[in-house]
Amino acid sequence: MAKDEEVIVDVEQVYSSTESWVIENQKSLSIIVGAIVLLLGSYFAFNNFVLAPDEAEAKEYIWQAQQAFANDSFNLAINGNENTVGFQYIIDNYGMTESANLSHYYIGISHLHLGNFEDAISYLNDYDCKDVAVCAVSIGATGDAHLEIGETEKAVDYYLSAVDHSENELTAPIYLMKAGRAYEILGNYNEALSVYNRIKNDFSKSQEAQSIDKFIARAEGMAGA
Repeated sequence: MAKDEEVIVDVEQVYSSTESWVIENQKSLSIIVGAIVLLLGSYFAFNNFVLAPDEAEAKEYIWQAQQAFANDSFNLAINGNENTVGFQYIIDNYGMTESANLSHYYIGISHLHLGNFEDAISYLNDYDCKDVAVCAVSIGATGDAHLEIGETEKAVDYYLSAVDHSENELTAPIYLMKAGRAYEILGNYNEALSVYNRIKNDFSKSQEAQSIDKFIARAEGMAGA
């Protein structure tokens, strides 16, 4: 038998075997296809008839809590009152929306201002950040909360992570400075000197850089002591 004829025979055998398998398993395949169609239909129905309306409604409410937050009325921003919806209400009632996700950030920052540091850490950790700049602030704020409860090493990790998330002239030098001060608390003056020098060299136009020389001098003195 010629080679080409062998190939044709093999293809026909494969096709025949496949056709037989499909026939034998037609019922199972129909169930699988039906399940997939049902899942896709449920997904689109949920998005169009549940999630989208919830998102629209949550957006109508969240501005009230944001206004209270902007006015430093942090308890009101979190819990609301008879006239104002708070962020916690949005989380409790619209939990799968982006507004609820953003509410975790706002509540975390609010608790930080109120001195509820454990609560701040919990809510900020539940925030799924999308925007790079906001993500940096959220991570840095988590570092602040850890520093306040004496977890200085964790605070350093969060500060440096905040820098990595957004190496810009505004937030990066702020969190580098915080990391440097935390390193000094830990007595790690060489690492403090390293981040202070990074501010001076990489972010020379920042506000932090204007007074960085005195921090460098102090860290050098302590490192050599």
